[in-house]
Amino acid sequence: LAPLHLPPALALLEAAREQLPAVPHVLCPDTAFHAELPEEAATYALPREWRERHGLRRYGFHGLSYAWAADRTAELLGRPLAELELLMAHLGGGCSACALSGGRSVDTSMGFTPLEGMPMSKRSGSVDPGMLTWLLAEGRLTLDELREGLERRSGLLGLSGSSGDTRDLVAAERDGDRDAGLALRVFAHGVAREIAAAATSLPRVDALVFTGEIGWDQPEVREAVCRRLGPLGIEPPALGNRRDDGPVSAEGAAVPVLVVQVREELQLARECLRMLGEEDP
Repeated sequence: LAPLHLPPALALLEAAREQLPAVPHVLCPDTAFHAELPEEAATYALPREWRERHGLRRYGFHGLSYAWAADRTAELLGRPLAELELLMAHLGGGCSACALSGGRSVDTSMGFTPLEGMPMSKRSGSVDPGMLTWLLAEGRLTLDELREGLERRSGLLGLSGSSGDTRDLVAAERDGDRDAGLALRVFAHGVAREIAAAATSLPRVDALVFTGEIGWDQPEVREAVCRRLGPLGIEPPALGNRRDDGPVSAEGAAVPVLVVQVREELQLARECLRMLGEEDP
């Protein structure tokens, strides 16, 4: 079980069952969407005894977001999801990339915990593990200091020294804040790199989809990311923000770029209805 999310969720489920024993309970973890990751994408290159004893594998997260965005993308493109090869990026407080083949997750940037992958609002994303062991050695940092720093004082906040919110950083960069500019460049580089890495798990790219609060509502970030993805046939978006889901790329683009508003609460409801055998409205 993914250690940060599922044990607390199961404890909550047990408490809810005690209080409401006569009604059904449905647990919809983000990790479920990635449960069938190919073995080569889910396995860490670690000693087998570690992997087997501790359940070390890549779980992936943001599954509810990706499930909703994938269905919406198929609807917007007018094509069955089963026929689509999609690159997706959920950019918000937490950030990840995902490759979907026929609606199935075949690669994703988050792993055993949501700390792996691209830089985030306050999380570091992937860093050299040798650097972490060096920091822990000989008392340079305590374990608690390291954990708190990686999870709450890194990412955009750590880079800028002022904010983990891209809206603040875009405005600050326009006012000449060099640290804000660096934070946005590092972020765009990290997001693009993870998207490009996910593309290696697909036979082709039918569309790039941005979701999450930043992905939906920050055109400057989308443009900066797409400018780095030219080798994949992706061009910078022609449009800024829009009021509904849909393409932001130029008409006839080789690889359409779309935005889909994050609606995890609706996907949660859909999955509960499906599990209970109810009709999905």
